[in-house]
Amino acid sequence: MFELSKEFRFDAAHTLNRAIEAESSRRIHGHSYRAQVTVRGTPDPETGMIVDLGMLSRLMEDARQALDHHFLDEVEGLGPATMENLSAWIWRRLDGQVPGLACVTVLRDSSGETCRYFGPAA
Repeated sequence: MFELSKEFRFDAAHTLNRAIEAESSRRIHGHSYRAQVTVRGTPDPETGMIVDLGMLSRLMEDARQALDHHFLDEVEGLGPATMENLSAWIWRRLDGQVPGLACVTVLRDSSGETCRYFGPAA
């Protein structure tokens, strides 16, 4: 069994209604994010790959373009622009198209924060 991950980066603005440090979060502000998509499986005997990275790149680019330099409050289906919702939104965007999709991780390196989504509970 193997796991293979590929990343993309995006910069986006949002607002967030929170209880602590609320004032600055309610104003429009932005972050630089990294999203990591992880697939799990065994390599195809003919290709030696668990997923074609070219295909994965194209599907991830679609998600990146929908987020990069956008106001996340306006992204359809995202909800409040939390790291939790971002990782679940990217999962939904790729689910059914990426064989062996195992995990989507969203990272904000500047604040040392990471959120992993493993898909809906079975």
